[in-house]
Amino acid sequence: MNLPQQSSIPERALAGRDTGLAPITRGGARTRTSDRVHEELIAAIRELRLAPGASLSETELAGQLHVSRTPVREALARLVDAGLVRVVPQVGTRVGLISLRDVEEARFVRESLEVSAFEVACADPTVDVTVLRELLEQQESSCRAEDYDAFFLADEALHCEIFSLSGYPGAWQAVQRMKLQLDRLRRLSLPDSAAMRELIDEHRLIVDALENADLPAGRALISRHARRALERGPALRLEYPDYFTD
Repeated sequence: MNLPQQSSIPERALAGRDTGLAPITRGGARTRTSDRVHEELIAAIRELRLAPGASLSETELAGQLHVSRTPVREALARLVDAGLVRVVPQVGTRVGLISLRDVEEARFVRESLEVSAFEVACADPTVDVTVLRELLEQQESSCRAEDYDAFFLADEALHCEIFSLSGYPGAWQAVQRMKLQLDRLRRLSLPDSAAMRELIDEHRLIVDALENADLPAGRALISRHARRALERGPALRLEYPDYFTD
């Protein structure tokens, strides 16, 4: 079984995106190698560096990550338990496919928590949106450069900052843990300048609503924003049929 080559992911999905796996560097004495391998594999799945349905080989993964096979085996077992990797009899180990049902559940959790975070932040008369404005500029710059990885990171940072302003940054971490399927769908949709422009415009309106303490507008904007990726699900499933299940 071989690791997927870049050509296994459609060219449009790869545009402006880093590919491959990052070698595992030596960590602290309390950090297990298998934990770092696990984190890198999750990041690679989330970012489509490992495509949905891609074959996984312990030997080749170990070579790319510069580790032995044992931590790779341990990390893969955890990913199988989490449903992110599947073992298919007589076929082998593969990256799990995207489930639109799981995407919808992640959307529900994200929307519910982010609306709540916005409400709390909106109630603070001293709320400072300076960081949010800076992140909007980073998104504009990334969009112009067609740097989709940088755009995605700035997008994530903006939403994280809303949770931080609410005083509940841990809630964003809870969202992160379950929205991998949603993130893969979002990444598939990114190489589209019109879609990126719409995302930036919505982000700007959300920041404006927070700065102006406009609670009704913020609720509506966040709800619409959270549902955007799911609305594109059927079209993306037609474009990438091998990436989806159910």
